[in-house]
Amino acid sequence: MIQRRQALRLSLATLTVSALAVISGCGMMKSTSTDMASANMVALSTQLRAGNEVPPNASQATGTVDAVLNKETNLLRWKVSYTGLSGPASMAHFHGPAAVGANAGVALPWPNPVTSSMEGSATLTPAQSAELVAGRWYANIHTAMHPGGEIRGQMMVKN
Repeated sequence: MIQRRQALRLSLATLTVSALAVISGCGMMKSTSTDMASANMVALSTQLRAGNEVPPNASQATGTVDAVLNKETNLLRWKVSYTGLSGPASMAHFHGPAAVGANAGVALPWPNPVTSSMEGSATLTPAQSAELVAGRWYANIHTAMHPGGEIRGQMMVKN
């Protein structure tokens, strides 16, 4: 009788451990799926400053651009905020490809009106995505006083 109880307890313990292993395994599968999705996402950002303009200007304006690129779909989403411009933003864009300190043509215009705390999104070409992730795009906000750009920042992958 004692051997049957021990065998029953051992069977129940084995069953419990097996059930826990299965449940834990399911949890790990979810994490793996999430990890795969996040592996396709690249976070980028920049600080917009007048000193980054080429040539630099004396504006005291500042700003930020935070973006996320889905490498699988090439969908870029961005959020912009700024303060202290010399007047209303007349236009803004991502420019590229260009190294820090170099100028380039417009790669992606932002929708008008350009306002602080604006958001946007666009689907890039594979070549544009590669340039962006390589740090070869910059964000630029223009005003009437600074038609070439009042504040600028090079988009860089966040670590």
